[in-house]
Amino acid sequence: MNKKTLVFGASLKPNRYSNYAIQRLMANNIETKAFGLKKGEISDVKIDTDLVLYKNVHTVTLYLNSKRQTDYYDYIISLNPKRVIFNPGTENPEFYNILKENNIKFEAACTLVLLATNQY
Repeated sequence: MNKKTLVFGASLKPNRYSNYAIQRLMANNIETKAFGLKKGEISDVKIDTDLVLYKNVHTVTLYLNSKRQTDYYDYIISLNPKRVIFNPGTENPEFYNILKENNIKFEAACTLVLLATNQY
C-alpha cells in the first residue's frame, strides 16, 4: 500500500529533519508531497508554498510547532488523511482532540524512526 505522505513544514536546509524525512520517504518509494515557506525541491519533491488540496493523502507528518499549527487545522482536516504524525517538538493536545472529533488517527512519533524500523 502506498502511504502518500505530506511533509508539512518542509525545509530546504539539509540539516533539518523535515528535509531528511523527505529523502527517506522517497528512498522507501513512498509518494511524497511537501509544504513549506520557501519554494524549492528535495529529492525530486517540489515544496509547495500554497495550500494544495492533495488527493488521497494517507499521512500528514508535521514539522511545525504547536503554535504555528493552529492556522492549518482546517486545511489538514480538509485533506482527510488516515493519520497525522506529530514529530518530536510538534506535540499538540488541542489538535489531537480536533483530529479525534474528525475520526483522524494521530500519533506522537518520529517519522524517521518509524521508517527505519519498518513501522511506517
